[in-house]
Amino acid sequence: MPEGPSILILRERLVPFIGRTVQDAAGRAALDFGRLRSRRLQDIRSWGKHLLLAFDGFSLRIHLLLFGSCLIHDRKDGDGEDTATPTPTVSLRFAGGGGIDFKAASARWIEGDLDAAYDWSADVLSPHWDPQAAQAKLRARPGELACDILLDQSIFSGVGNIIKNEVLFRALVHPLSHIGALPDTHVSQLVAQARDYSFDFLEWKRRNVLKRHWQVHERTTCPRCRHALAPVRRIGKRRRRSFHCGRCQRLYGTPAPG
Repeated sequence: MPEGPSILILRERLVPFIGRTVQDAAGRAALDFGRLRSRRLQDIRSWGKHLLLAFDGFSLRIHLLLFGSCLIHDRKDGDGEDTATPTPTVSLRFAGGGGIDFKAASARWIEGDLDAAYDWSADVLSPHWDPQAAQAKLRARPGELACDILLDQSIFSGVGNIIKNEVLFRALVHPLSHIGALPDTHVSQLVAQARDYSFDFLEWKRRNVLKRHWQVHERTTCPRCRHALAPVRRIGKRRRRSFHCGRCQRLYGTPAPG
């Protein structure tokens, strides 16, 4: 599943379409595509893992789910689609040539002002990110596991499994730790590293060197203590893969079932 930094990069790639008029719209999504035709794309924004195409009075929200993708056609190859592939979830063609295909994605309308629909202070890459609010949300849920709460998009919008694993390693927190058992310094560390690592992810992704910088995700040896990482398991209520060091990352609270 693309994480917040990847969606922000996609948004940057789509910026040339802002201000252009949709000539045709179609796809597999259960949407009234006629609503988009002859409409001018006013803006493209991102909130965590959501890509938001803004029109007058409404927006189209795209979520790429686990295996979604976006194919961009420039003005020259706008009619060169591969007819052998499945119909896109959403396919947009713009006046003057070019278009965008979203495949294996989710699409829905967002009515009205995006600023009323989204809490931008929860987006770890937003200039409106509020670390104090994030810390308060963590403290209000003491029974949650660290591995689960970092994936809660209402607190850490844009954080996915890669960022989760790397943040917990940086903060020296075992993924099965209870939030209520963490010292204040570790709570603030989780919040700070969620943002810091997301920006590191963004820079490394732009330079196509992200995997070189992974410390524990899909690794087998701890770069700190040089011991083998814990066996890979799907843990927490979200059952996401965990890569962590059982020696360096301290477990806070009573052991929780994996």
